[in-house]
Amino acid sequence: MAKDFDAMEDSNRSANPSIHDISDPARRVWLQGGLVVLAGAALGPLVAGCATGPKVGAPLLGFKGVPVSTADGITVPEGYVASVIAAWGEPIGVPGNMPAWREDASASAADQAVQMGMHHDGIHFYPLTGSSTRGLLAMNHEYSDDGLLHADGMKTWSAEKVKKAQAAHGVAVIEVERRGDAWAMVRPSPYARRFTASTPFAIGGPAAGHALMKTAADPAGRTALGTFNNCASGQTPWGTYLSGEENFSGYFGLGDAKPSPHQQRWGLRKTGFYRWEEHDERFDAARHPNEFNRFGWVVEIDPMDPASTPVKRTALGRAAHEGAWVAVTKDGRAVVYSGEDARFEYIYKFVSRDRIAPAGNGLTRAQANRELLDHGTLYVARFDADGSGRWLPLVHDTGPLTAANGFNDAGEVVIKARQASDALGATKMDRPEWLAIDQKTREVYCTLTNNTSRGAKDQPGTDAANPRANNTMGEIIRWKEEGDFDATAMRWDHLVFAGDPANERADAKGNVRGDIFGCPDGLTLDARGVMWIQTDAHATQMNKGEFARIGNNQMLAMDRASGEVRRFLTGPVNCEITGVALTPDGTTMFINVQHPGETPSDRSDPAEPGKFSKWPTGGRPRSATVVIRRVDGGVIGA
Repeated sequence: MAKDFDAMEDSNRSANPSIHDISDPARRVWLQGGLVVLAGAALGPLVAGCATGPKVGAPLLGFKGVPVSTADGITVPEGYVASVIAAWGEPIGVPGNMPAWREDASASAADQAVQMGMHHDGIHFYPLTGSSTRGLLAMNHEYSDDGLLHADGMKTWSAEKVKKAQAAHGVAVIEVERRGDAWAMVRPSPYARRFTASTPFAIGGPAAGHALMKTAADPAGRTALGTFNNCASGQTPWGTYLSGEENFSGYFGLGDAKPSPHQQRWGLRKTGFYRWEEHDERFDAARHPNEFNRFGWVVEIDPMDPASTPVKRTALGRAAHEGAWVAVTKDGRAVVYSGEDARFEYIYKFVSRDRIAPAGNGLTRAQANRELLDHGTLYVARFDADGSGRWLPLVHDTGPLTAANGFNDAGEVVIKARQASDALGATKMDRPEWLAIDQKTREVYCTLTNNTSRGAKDQPGTDAANPRANNTMGEIIRWKEEGDFDATAMRWDHLVFAGDPANERADAKGNVRGDIFGCPDGLTLDARGVMWIQTDAHATQMNKGEFARIGNNQMLAMDRASGEVRRFLTGPVNCEITGVALTPDGTTMFINVQHPGETPSDRSDPAEPGKFSKWPTGGRPRSATVVIRRVDGGVIGA
């Protein structure tokens, strides 16, 4: 997830500036960049679960769960090994341009533009020649911690620092291969590529060329510079990478100008959180108001074609997109689901007009489908109290989406997708983040990470789909389409409510059957049907209060047939565990560790590098990709 600016402000006001004493040897093991391997812990209390999916048979979970941890390292089960590759600042492998990591943060903006960016997130593996031992990793770099990125943090703020911060954002494509029992980056590589806040992106779909997308620098409204705050990701059946631009509004500042109702609905503020507008005028929303509309999209990247131009797919709607995940209808059309990681926002799906095309006539499959996501119908979800639900079409001149109500055409509907969803009466959710799709059963799962404002004064109260007030723990909602994936009706319920049964407050107990957790975020289903759940409790929550017994953020596995949840991995101090990809044979798993050592109050400028974490190399904390394998070479989790 990206910064939830409202939630951060709430937590900053209430947080104890001195979080629990991590120097207490009884509470943790201090590992400067260590990787820990532990045996399993006893399962927590069992309660009746509600799950469907694979039939009950041989146990899906073949590992011993690990205990909670407050250590500054990675814990994996007995019989597994974990190693770090591709940490922030490593050269990605551009031939002839591979500046090395500098511990003192003295790398230039130009260096950072060809190095791994900060805060790795959604990740996917693209095999080369069908191999499970060599391929490409495409991954997001969500945001920058300027206190770590620059030698003196945000002091002496300058245009060069803004350029370096912009270069630390975006997406990376790297080549990796297995050498014996270990994985490593391939450098140099013809595939190595970075997409930053300055990379040209084509604009596709109904908002391309729209008046609200035109700027002085781009009067045609068809080419946007950059992508940032990229969070989760999806992998398409035609071999491309879908990346969501999440909380983009924090990058723009209005100054003393009065926000329009449109800008206000999207959270535009007087001063940008990152202060880019001070040295890059396109982020001054008073001077360039339409630049703001050119972010908040799902972007599509072809990692296999280094010469390809990435595209912002506006038909999928503008939102604080967590990511995008693709299902396929029986007649071969693409259905893209996405959640908006913001409190009281929405869940969407897009159904393509055309079928997925095969490769041929000299075109790769990606090239044959380069306009597939520009044409189709966008819907927003309404979850009704009786367990039914509807997909409401965001189509111009349908219902209230008319010129009289401020929606002049199809382009304006997708640019103002939040306002359109408001008008249609869609269900306001508790921060919908990652999704996972069961192609066989047509079940779709979505993590609702938390919403501490649910039921607060002047905020929406609880409802059937979001039933917990002051929702600190989060849950996973699921639905089954009534028919194919393009259906407009569904049935829904909750798979699991996160929490700790030892908590006093009912809304924080949850009903987890097995190892407890809070704040589900990352989510995926593997080829065997195991659900992998990753967590993202904020530094202000972890290891105290209702989270006192939950430990650091973690990754868990769920057998949906039995409902059992088993802890597979724990991460370093104050990190988020995010992103998961498996090789085709299931024997290697890649995950990302984001913002180790995140400060309890403000991610932007830590008081000193390494104050809370020194993972993974013993000094300045660095987000990184972790490779997990079984010692015996078997399938992960089995």
